[in-house]
Amino acid sequence: VADTATLALKDTTYWIKEMSIGFNLNQASFSGNWKSGGVNSFALGSIFSGTANYAKEKWSWDNQVELIYGIVKNDDLGLRKSNDRIFFDSKVGYKINQKWGYFTSLNFITQFTDGFDYSADDPVLISRFFAPAFLTTGFGFEYKPNKDFALRLAPFSPRFTFVTDLDLINTVPDNYGVPAGQKLRTEWLAFQVFMTYNKKFNDNLTLNSRYQIFANLQTLEFRTIDHRLDFTLIAKITRYVDVTFTSINVYDIDMVEGIQFSQALALGILYKVSNKK
Repeated sequence: VADTATLALKDTTYWIKEMSIGFNLNQASFSGNWKSGGVNSFALGSIFSGTANYAKEKWSWDNQVELIYGIVKNDDLGLRKSNDRIFFDSKVGYKINQKWGYFTSLNFITQFTDGFDYSADDPVLISRFFAPAFLTTGFGFEYKPNKDFALRLAPFSPRFTFVTDLDLINTVPDNYGVPAGQKLRTEWLAFQVFMTYNKKFNDNLTLNSRYQIFANLQTLEFRTIDHRLDFTLIAKITRYVDVTFTSINVYDIDMVEGIQFSQALALGILYKVSNKK
């Protein structure tokens, strides 16, 4: 029994786990006779990220989850969200040599709550949970020359696009590429490039970034290739206080013409735990 218990304890050392959770709060208010001008506002943001990576001999299994959500209220405009992201990625790898390996992966992207276009007098619903959502698989080769950078090349990478609200096509005519009257679009013959660069420059500055290229081989043109760049830069001020900059940049002709981007800068509290040596 003792030997079995020792072996079970030893096996846990093949896992490296890390979790970060952060909150930020901003508030401003002004009296009615404040002559310098200003708008009463309130903003709350949150971020959760976690990794659980397993490595033993030639096999590896890497998992990452990232959840970001923020709300803002400016004077009489009502409550609106300022940030919203659900991201999950899981990859199983097998080493060929020190830098190259085979892999199979799955990643998932969607949002928590309804999204609106506020450019008109009345808000227009343009997105919601699982509308859209993207589930992308990948089978191919991975190049990992060091602990900071990884490149996945997936010549076979089916993607599934979900729009579970059938009425969304009334306000989003392209319906994120999903045919009218349907909730799912499947792109079987596709190619994917997935790059990550996660660098801890020092104890106070960390960059996490990923860049994804997706090309449907059945409709392949330069303008139809999807691009997505996500990055988070964290600068620690004290042990628990940090400045966090997040950005999402997307080019997807099935969503909208041109490049979409969002960014958020926040000062708040960040708590991090890890079993890294």
